[in-house]
Amino acid sequence: MHRVGSAGNTSNSTRPRKEKRLTYVLSDADDTKDANVPKEPCLNCQEQIIHHCAGINCLAVLKASAPDACDYLFTGSRDGTLKRWALTENAATCSATFESHVDWVNDAVLAGNNTLVSCSSDTTLKTWNCLSDGACSRTLRQHTDYVTCLATAKKNSNIVASGGLGGEVFIWDLEAALVPVSKSAETMEDDCENGIISAGNSGMPITGLCSISSASSISLHTTQSHGYSPIAAKGHKESVYALAMNDSGSLLVSGGTEKVLRVWDPRTGSKTMKLRGHTDNIRALLLDPTGRFCLSGSSDSMIRLWDLGQQRCVHSYAVHTDSVWALASTPTFSHVYSGGRDLSLYLTDLTTRESVLLCTKEHPILQLALHDDSIWVATTDSSVHRWLADGRNPQKVFQRGGSFLAGNLSFTRARACLEGSTPVPVYKEPSFTIPGTPGIVQHKILNNRRHVLTKDTAGSVKLWEITRGIVVEDYGKVSFEEKKEELFEMVSIPAWYTTDTRLGSLSIHLDTPQCFSAEMYSADLNIFGKPEDDKVNLARETLKGLLAHWLAKRKKRSGQQASANGDVASKDMAVRNHSQSRIEIDGNADSDSMVYPPFEFSTVSPPSIITEGSHGGPWRKKITELNGSEDEKDLPWWCLDCVLNNRLPPKENTKCSFYLHPCEGSTVPVLTQGKLSAPRILRIHKVVNYVVEKMVLDKPLEGGNSDGTYAPGLPGQSQLATLGGDGSFRPGLKPWQKLKPFIEILCNNQVLSPDMSLATVRAYVWKKNDDLVLNYRIVQGR
Repeated sequence: MHRVGSAGNTSNSTRPRKEKRLTYVLSDADDTKDANVPKEPCLNCQEQIIHHCAGINCLAVLKASAPDACDYLFTGSRDGTLKRWALTENAATCSATFESHVDWVNDAVLAGNNTLVSCSSDTTLKTWNCLSDGACSRTLRQHTDYVTCLATAKKNSNIVASGGLGGEVFIWDLEAALVPVSKSAETMEDDCENGIISAGNSGMPITGLCSISSASSISLHTTQSHGYSPIAAKGHKESVYALAMNDSGSLLVSGGTEKVLRVWDPRTGSKTMKLRGHTDNIRALLLDPTGRFCLSGSSDSMIRLWDLGQQRCVHSYAVHTDSVWALASTPTFSHVYSGGRDLSLYLTDLTTRESVLLCTKEHPILQLALHDDSIWVATTDSSVHRWLADGRNPQKVFQRGGSFLAGNLSFTRARACLEGSTPVPVYKEPSFTIPGTPGIVQHKILNNRRHVLTKDTAGSVKLWEITRGIVVEDYGKVSFEEKKEELFEMVSIPAWYTTDTRLGSLSIHLDTPQCFSAEMYSADLNIFGKPEDDKVNLARETLKGLLAHWLAKRKKRSGQQASANGDVASKDMAVRNHSQSRIEIDGNADSDSMVYPPFEFSTVSPPSIITEGSHGGPWRKKITELNGSEDEKDLPWWCLDCVLNNRLPPKENTKCSFYLHPCEGSTVPVLTQGKLSAPRILRIHKVVNYVVEKMVLDKPLEGGNSDGTYAPGLPGQSQLATLGGDGSFRPGLKPWQKLKPFIEILCNNQVLSPDMSLATVRAYVWKKNDDLVLNYRIVQGR
């Protein structure tokens, strides 16, 4: 404890710049224990494939190119990932996970040369070799807001259109966009396959522009080629939610919140016509192969058929009772499958207007994909279902009966439902299901700041330990509120991270310097072999755990590079000097990279990192897939400075100031006149020891300083005896300590537990902004 003197603010008043954030996304190793199919092992690693844990926004089917090959289904989810499923008659095996987007995947299309193109709310498009192990081949950046939809031309498969919020529509030539950046960049890529390359005359090792593979880093070359810009189709004043392109790529149709269809020439970006008719947002579009007819689905619950040659709506179909969000047509464009917010999947004959309810779902339908005589249905749930559809001969469905004639006014179906004429679905159950994981929809950070209580869409309540990224307790389907009350602890630890569940799982956000504000004693973390009074910075140890695989591979690469060059292994990367920020060496932390058990992350279902460095934009990768070449271009400098150089930003508010006075009416002596200061995590039993020693001795022990200050439990000083739970002192006491009186510490006339910290007393007992006031008294007869 230290006396606090008054001092002015001598720090710089310059406003600090916003540093890059590091986020890690947790996954549950037991997340499919209730699914109808077991979790598949990853083909190239010892990890297990984690199923989607949020709604499925998009579907794409790739037909087999050879008789003995299998078809593939690609799914893109709100969990930020895409997956490739190898399909057989009654099985679907996840053969790859495509992970690089840092927000929802909103749409995906298959283009030429086995290229999968995806778009996301992270404002990017990404291209992938759809038959690869999940490596991102390029990131295309042009949009300034969420990218919501894509369209491609089947016969001109290099052309892809993208639309998004803010009215942006771009037409991309993938062949031009994906060419190498430059010859010199290619040379650098080849060079860096052998390790770390030099950076001019800096004398400092940096990572080169390595080509992306399953074990490579995210680096600059994954962004779009310098000098290439897509064609912009300008005209939308509001958000675009749907796109469609004809087979030849000569016609593009877009729709969104303006309630009109706009038709473009994608070769020039020029607008050719505008079609009005819908009374609400346009959410889905289809073009026939020739580009003459267009189908649109809208939030006004209507499906409309447009003749683009006549520039007018020729038919309206009222089959839904709510928004239409998804459309899929038969190959001949004679029938349309439609789904949306009313949870229903309909099949409608565009000529006869006959319609039939195929099935009803438990969740709104987001996307449809025909696959031979079946149709895949994606919803806001994390599972994907396959239903019989007779897509090659849809008339067979109508022969089952139960059809009705679609009206032509938006209120027709709603009125029919009110009158009791609700159609009966043809199918009760899907023919096959690819199960997902229930997504987390509710969470609460507990007061110990290491545990988070969650509830998922299945109603299961779980307790997560975020410093290890695992579920430590699965309570099953219990009351979330009751369990939250049951787990309440009267403890105060700074909020060193924030969290959200936007991706269907827990995302833990670390921001400097706030994340370094929380400390605990090693004894409270059950870290053996470490002095119990050692302070452990939670963020620092968490970063060490997250980057343990990266650091091990980095050291291996460094050794190989040094061996190849005949040099001694270079020191770890020096991190840039920030003149505006003070950096402190963490004196209590070990200089090595040892990861303590409370901070060891799972390798079976490892978390993914979402972050960005000085170049290239945000990226996402599993911690086990980092290859050690990532540096300051890829990772925030403050993370590297912490893990490599054992340095933390200046600690703010780690001390608690308080007064220590005798209880009113007590005869005990006044021990201190001024204000004292101690770490916030200091336990009350340490205050008891301080009082006893001041009362028993004429001067402080070895822990005392000549200026009257006192610093308990520091290395090299005597360790204070701690108070046992029964009020007795633990063994090993010095002779004078056996004469100690029994002391109680109070605050607001409430006796404090010896295990309470100063921060807890201030938060739950003192409850004032003023300096904490503690009182002490001798308890007689003890």
